[in-house]
Amino acid sequence: MKPRQRLRHSLCRLALLSACLTGASGLAPVWAEEPAAAPRPFEFVALGDMPYGPADTAYPVYQQLIQLINAQAPAFSLHVGDFKSGSSPCSDEEFARQRAFFNQFDSALVYTPGDNEWTDCHRPAAGGYAPQERLDTLREMFFGAPRSLGRQPLAVQRQADLQPAHARFRENLRFEREGVLFLTLNVPGSNNGFEPRDLAAVQEFLARNEANLAWLQAGFERARSLDARAVVIAMQADPFLGANQWMEFPSHSGFTRLFEQGLLPLVQDWGRPVLLVHGDSHRFVIDRPFKAVKEPGKGQVLRNLLRLQVFGEQEVHAVRVSVDPASPDPFGFKPLFNPLSPR
Repeated sequence: MKPRQRLRHSLCRLALLSACLTGASGLAPVWAEEPAAAPRPFEFVALGDMPYGPADTAYPVYQQLIQLINAQAPAFSLHVGDFKSGSSPCSDEEFARQRAFFNQFDSALVYTPGDNEWTDCHRPAAGGYAPQERLDTLREMFFGAPRSLGRQPLAVQRQADLQPAHARFRENLRFEREGVLFLTLNVPGSNNGFEPRDLAAVQEFLARNEANLAWLQAGFERARSLDARAVVIAMQADPFLGANQWMEFPSHSGFTRLFEQGLLPLVQDWGRPVLLVHGDSHRFVIDRPFKAVKEPGKGQVLRNLLRLQVFGEQEVHAVRVSVDPASPDPFGFKPLFNPLSPR
């Protein structure tokens, strides 16, 4: 048999083998791609508003909590800001101490800023700093590279790198885990930094609010492109501080546009589970307090938006969050109590 005939004969035999595997036996071709692995359950820990108080009393209790978290071996931890009290110094030395605490977490530690470490730093007891200068320092010390803190940092995407129009906002992060998108926003307490009597504060708030809205929009677009199972959003502020019996987000609220034109309609349109994690009020809460803002369903409870408010201040505890991406109700919660802290 000539070489060309041998080649043709071999190709025919391969074709017959393929037909046998795919037809008669019902098997896939031997070169078919492996099916994608199903997303696996995992766990992370949420905490914030700590440590508060003098170093000799507050730090040992906080270190005990870090040890308890490390013993759980979560995939990562989220600290939702206020890593010190509002009356303690906003110095570079204090920032360095708190960064060292974050790097005691065995796994990754993802952090988003709170008001005590920048918007409230103008207070005399905190050192009388300019808030924007302290935020810039936080950006240098905690968000200088596209990765988290902790002993096993994870890669993150920063808004500054993906959206040049908001190049200052290195603190706004996102990352993915087992089909779940995680997103952080710089939304501090004290009314989201909105202080109408201070022109500089108003200008800073307006720019940051636009950046947060753009990051939210991009986050849900990313979730759609990934066909994500769920979204988790972390920020510091309690958005209901300042609410009244008539309006959840009154005109003087620094959360009105962010929620009524941003988060709530995006969650409503997306339809899949969303978890909002925040601190600020120092009480452990799990609920569904938000209402739809669009027709149909306007005014009804937004069932796919769940809120977790973490412990804080004197209650130096954390929350273990289990995530089962395959479940229609993917989030579970269990307090991680610190024996050195009161309940």
